[in-house]
Amino acid sequence: MEKLISDFSFGLFVWQSIIFIGLILLLKKFAWKPILDAVNEREEGIKNALLSAENARKEMQNLQSDNQRILQEARLERDAMLKEAREMREKMVADAKNEAQAQGLKMIEQAKAAIEGEKNAALAELKSHVATLSLEIAEKLLKEELSNKESQVKLVEKMLDDAKLN
Repeated sequence: MEKLISDFSFGLFVWQSIIFIGLILLLKKFAWKPILDAVNEREEGIKNALLSAENARKEMQNLQSDNQRILQEARLERDAMLKEAREMREKMVADAKNEAQAQGLKMIEQAKAAIEGEKNAALAELKSHVATLSLEIAEKLLKEELSNKESQVKLVEKMLDDAKLN
């Protein structure tokens, strides 16, 4: 260190200082300014990218919330449609049951009326046959009873006795 101080040359110091200041000025003009501009530009780009990423994240959150809302609305609409379809099905089944029951009752009434008509016709025919049979039997009995003279007399006397009693 003593050698440096003893060999110190003021002229050399001035020239070195001038060269150093010139070098600093040249570096400032041609290197530092472009380097600092590039660094600032890079910093600005990073800030913009971060802001874009934040905006994209917020937009994604909004889209997700919109998707959730739309999905919820779709579920509610689906549930409403299913409920309406179930109600329509139940109404249709109930209407079909009521109509079938009404048709059944109508058919039963028609069958009862047909049975009643057939029954009345059968009874009328039966009465007709019974009357015919009764007349035939009475005719045969009367022929048989009245075929001999003695039976005729007894029958006439019996009818006269019955007629007098009344």
